[in-house]
Amino acid sequence: MPKIDITERAKTIVNQLKEKHGDLIFHQSGGCCDGSAPMIFEKDDMYLDESDVLLGHIAKVPFYMNQDQYEYWKHTHLTIDITEGRGASFSLEIPLGVRFIVHSRLLKETD
Repeated sequence: MPKIDITERAKTIVNQLKEKHGDLIFHQSGGCCDGSAPMIFEKDDMYLDESDVLLGHIAKVPFYMNQDQYEYWKHTHLTIDITEGRGASFSLEIPLGVRFIVHSRLLKETD
């Protein structure tokens, strides 16, 4: 079972963003405030290095997390969703009046 998933509502937003911007990438840095929220960028606008962990693909978009944040959340299953309201980030969904959020739960032995 994948460690990351996406709601249908969030997938709809991702598909809209793909139509407008082309190839995308999700990243969650683990910083404070908006830095701890999942953000989506045009693929070439995000620099990845050895400190980024690929958790999987959601809506055919790769989802990376900073390894420090991953160490904290490695025992959880994450579901990416959206909520109304603007975040204070550079994430592509912000002009749509929504922002991505994470719902998490502990992994079970059956996962």
